[in-house]
Amino acid sequence: MARERNHKREYAQRREKKIAYRRAHKEEDKYRARARRAMKCGKGKEVDHKDSNPKNNNRSNLKCVSRKSNRAKGARKVNSRK
Repeated sequence: MARERNHKREYAQRREKKIAYRRAHKEEDKYRARARRAMKCGKGKEVDHKDSNPKNNNRSNLKCVSRKSNRAKGARKVNSRK
């Protein structure tokens, strides 16, 4: 017979992973936030780093794109590693 899931424990584990991820990527997030402030893209748009380096915030490296296309770019990059 299958054991019951412990939802409280699963939630706590997810939360711990999220906090650890935020700590590990704090530096990159700082640069991404700086790029968002510099570009001021409209609603439904995101800042795309053309060279995928969040620390390179030159205007020539940034462009406003739709959220869908920006997320697809990241998915293509992750899936190509496999």
